[in-house]
Amino acid sequence: MTRGQEALRKALSLYFIMGSQDGREEQPLRTIDRALKAGVTCFQWREKGPRSLKGRERIDFAKDARNLCQRYRVPFFVDDDVDLAVQLEADGVHIGQKDENAKAVRRKIGDKMWLGVSAHSLEEAERAREQGADYIGVGPYKMTQSKPDAESVIGSTLIRQLRALSYPLPIVAIGGITPDDVPEITSAGAAGVAVISAISKSPDPPSVVREFLKELNR
Repeated sequence: MTRGQEALRKALSLYFIMGSQDGREEQPLRTIDRALKAGVTCFQWREKGPRSLKGRERIDFAKDARNLCQRYRVPFFVDDDVDLAVQLEADGVHIGQKDENAKAVRRKIGDKMWLGVSAHSLEEAERAREQGADYIGVGPYKMTQSKPDAESVIGSTLIRQLRALSYPLPIVAIGGITPDDVPEITSAGAAGVAVISAISKSPDPPSVVREFLKELNR
């Protein structure tokens, strides 16, 4: 899969994030399949929390999610677990500020995959760029239940500040985002939105995906 800057910006448009702990269905792969089929442009496998899978089940779930992404030709990212991302030949890996250092991760993955880094301030955004990130995730945009340890809500403020400074990396907003939030986020300068609960906990994930795509003019 092409990993250039333009391909990355396109992929970040509707970035779906999910683990088995995030869905409302007993078959999380079905939710992922339906969202991919409906048109999400990128998927991040994020298996964290007290109800998350462990051991062999965890690995098998990651492989199945990757296979679905390959079937729909949608970039597959792994959250935090760099070794697993390499093992599965993922298209990208995403790390937070409390995870491994971005520069060390870049050394591990080389240029074979994209690297995303969460940023909550101008300083973190610039450090991510200096250490080899390809894009940054900025948030939380609003209150979110998907990440109990989330930082304070920052809305679109940081995105607008980065745009004013001509920040060169694509930005994706995350945190409690719904289709109604898309116009403000994209007008602030974000390349796209990252979504967990709005899709994963919906009784009709494809319908929500289509709502997002409509707001994103996709």
